Amino acid sequence: MGGRLAALLALAAVPAMAEAVALVAIGFKAAEGLAPQATAVWPYDSYHDLRWLFVYHNSWPMFLLGLLSAIVVRGVLSAGLTALAWPDDVPRPSLRWLAVRNIEVAALAAVIISPWAAIAVAFSAVALSWYLLASVVPMLLLAPFLQRAGVVARWWRGLPSVELLGWSLLNFVVLTVAGALIASLPGWAVVVVAGLAGAGNGLLWQRTVHAALRPRRLRWARVPVAPLAVVVVMASAVAAQSLFGIAAGRRTDWHPPFAAGQIPDRVPHAILLIAGHDSSWDGRPPESLRVERFSYRGLDDRQRPLPYGPSATHRSLDSSAALLATQVDLLHRRTGRPIALLGESEGAMVVRTYVEKWPNGPVEAAMMFSPLVGPGRTYYPPPGHSGWGVAVGWQLRGISALANLPKEVKNSPDEPFIRSMLANAPFYRNRTLCPVAGVRMIAFLPTVSAAEAPPGEYSRIPVFQMPALHGGVLSQRVVKHRVVDFLTGDETTRPREEYGLLQRMGAAWQPPPLALSLNPMWAANREADPAFTGRICEVR
Repeated sequence: MGGRLAALLALAAVPAMAEAVALVAIGFKAAEGLAPQATAVWPYDSYHDLRWLFVYHNSWPMFLLGLLSAIVVRGVLSAGLTALAWPDDVPRPSLRWLAVRNIEVAALAAVIISPWAAIAVAFSAVALSWYLLASVVPMLLLAPFLQRAGVVARWWRGLPSVELLGWSLLNFVVLTVAGALIASLPGWAVVVVAGLAGAGNGLLWQRTVHAALRPRRLRWARVPVAPLAVVVVMASAVAAQSLFGIAAGRRTDWHPPFAAGQIPDRVPHAILLIAGHDSSWDGRPPESLRVERFSYRGLDDRQRPLPYGPSATHRSLDSSAALLATQVDLLHRRTGRPIALLGESEGAMVVRTYVEKWPNGPVEAAMMFSPLVGPGRTYYPPPGHSGWGVAVGWQLRGISALANLPKEVKNSPDEPFIRSMLANAPFYRNRTLCPVAGVRMIAFLPTVSAAEAPPGEYSRIPVFQMPALHGGVLSQRVVKHRVVDFLTGDETTRPREEYGLLQRMGAAWQPPPLALSLNPMWAANREADPAFTGRICEVR
């Protein structure tokens, strides 16, 4: 048993270390946290494979060949781990049976997990934490079912044991902690952590195989529970799209500071308020004459902002910024005051686009609430084109089409807002939270956005962090006082200690970014790649 255990730990550790060595050698810091998952128990192992494949394929033949290879390699590796983990007192099937069974499980896992891996890629495109959290939760549900699949003949019947659930949750914890450690360590120390985590995977393979073969009690032994769980997990991918939308914007009841009431006299600015994705506005102006709502439809013939519905927010960031420039100039001329911009979610990205393109305008202050932190880390081409991520693009379109069926306002992974971020990904990935000369800037970040930020530097402007969900910062009453402090020149920075920890804890579950140098769409840019440098705001 001692020799088999040593072989099991070696087989589990070596692939994780090999992946870590390759990533450290090329300096791919943002992806190093994935290495320990190379030998994780089901389904974390397949989730690891699919995220790499979905980001790094640039044609249908490459995708299909990669998918077939991933299934076969994963099945054979899992068969070897299962054989070495098999208890001595239980007759073991042949290696051929284990290989065939585990290849079948790998194929099944690829089908079940595929929508969630696609949603994870969508997360990296728009940097929205909802998507990352939503794509990880199904792995926890599937784990105890799939761990039985490679071992037990009639694995689809009955509830998994408490032991299987516990070991699968422990593997999730091990992978999360290993990813956090890797994100915190320099250089070749990453390989050591990956090897130790891989060996931990080996021990968990041993425990899960034992638990699958010798459950203390099998509940609902005649009920096909696993197929029901699979249906729920796959249907949830569509439900998640319906629930969160492409950018989780608010449709109604946006109540930013100064939308009601008057601006304190000590604030010298006039303020433009820019709402987020899928928001709407009925045209009623704010109470103060020094405050104006931005319209995604533009202005009427009397130069007043037009009411707009959710679909109006789907326009590109460049076109929204151009509309904002017109409103900024009119508000400045009308009030004679410097302008402060306050944008949330998509609105924050419109603000960032505007100050980059019009740095010498009348805007003196920019406040970004729940900005998308480092979006544009993955890519998929428009319909009818080939390129990096072509298969995942069509999968996202299929998920979106199903999610749109009950919805009046349709979202699309190809709407102009999304495509503008993908087309200008080098800028948004590298400079969203970078300073602009002549403009005082601050980002109000909910702590959940820590999961959006890849390992490394994420902001060079002041940040005010609060426990909140995406888009929820503005609901905090203390924020209005902080906005007034910022506009009157006081120090407003308040980073939270747990933000960096949460950022590192999410490192293991993010898809690998697509290297900026690989995509011809980004070839002309002069931005450095934070995925490799670990820093932002730098030129190539």
